[in-house]
Amino acid sequence: MSHESTSPLPPICQPAGFRYGAVRAGIKPSGKPDFACALAVEGTTAAAVFTSNRLIAAPVIVGREHLRQSGGLVRFLAVNAGNANCATGEPGIEVCREVCTAAAKKFGCTEQQVFPSSTGIIGVQLPGEKLISALPQIAVELGDTPARIQQFAEAIMTTDTRVKMASVTLDIGGRPVRILGVAKGAGMIAPQLVPHATMLVYLFTDAKITAHDLQIFLNRAIGPTFNCISIDGDTSTNDTVLLLASGASGVALTSSSDGSETAAFAEALQTVCASLARQIVEDGEGVGHVIELAIEGASTAEDAKRIARSIAQSPLVKTAFAGCDPNWGRILAAAGYAGAAFDPAKVSVWIGGLPVCRHGQVAADFDKNRVHRAMLERTVPVRVELGLGNATCHFLACDLTAEYVHVNAEYST
Repeated sequence: MSHESTSPLPPICQPAGFRYGAVRAGIKPSGKPDFACALAVEGTTAAAVFTSNRLIAAPVIVGREHLRQSGGLVRFLAVNAGNANCATGEPGIEVCREVCTAAAKKFGCTEQQVFPSSTGIIGVQLPGEKLISALPQIAVELGDTPARIQQFAEAIMTTDTRVKMASVTLDIGGRPVRILGVAKGAGMIAPQLVPHATMLVYLFTDAKITAHDLQIFLNRAIGPTFNCISIDGDTSTNDTVLLLASGASGVALTSSSDGSETAAFAEALQTVCASLARQIVEDGEGVGHVIELAIEGASTAEDAKRIARSIAQSPLVKTAFAGCDPNWGRILAAAGYAGAAFDPAKVSVWIGGLPVCRHGQVAADFDKNRVHRAMLERTVPVRVELGLGNATCHFLACDLTAEYVHVNAEYST
């Protein structure tokens, strides 16, 4: 099944103040690179959002703790793939801390300035000694070339079929400010990040921003991007979005300013996040169709998102799209049980730009064959007009195929 993206990625820009590296630590059974790290200059600030799952992986526990203890400063990012280090109890947390301690000693920072991440199978103890033994090779590999960024992106992959990167360069006061994003995720994707297989996102910028303001920028960016996608409806135990600001550009920004520079940075950050979010859905496990949901006319923004998520995660809706079957009643039913304000007599639905339902009944001009042909496309827009208000939500989802079942039926064996 094709996993081709709808558009080629532009060249990746590199924010100043970061170096990247990746090696084979022996965590992935495949023997592929599985330990990706980034070293940031002194003074780099950080902000993060994490999974809302109550089953929380050890690196999420330790990462939160370190950000709080360091005052939002990060010097070293350590990401392993192939083992989630989740449901591993106190030994899992201790191993995570041991890796952070070793990394801090090797790269000349405090343990609290090391940020850990993990992705992979749940319930298996992480062999931390393998990661610790790999740190000297990481030190050799660290670099700021596009090749090193590519290696970092490849090493964090699990069931992903390709790397996921996006970047933007913006001009602020005649000086360039760069934002780079690297992500992994293809399954176990229905992020519900707070404050508000796993999605990991690492964002790097050379703007100079305090940790407090950086958190505000990040919180604003994730709402319409990572919190508006779903592949399979499962919220991972390890979901993490980390934003680092090195300050190496010399351009200082604050979130409280209402000036054009603040707005430009916020827009650029959201652009990078939106690109990565779409790349994750495009590369979803077994995905044959990407569904662009537009919920309009809702009573509140919360209701619009609740209905979008209900439709996106309905197995009946997803399998209908897998078979290009214009069974619009499934969309209506999923909207109806979402727990949001809903009046069937006011709802209209379009698939692929074609009417299928008007005011809760089959549209008079519904053409099943035309809609079927529209659903053969890789990307299928779905518009739901609720007729209750002015709130909207744009949400990315996908179908559910036999390939998805195959991938996840054999994940641990």
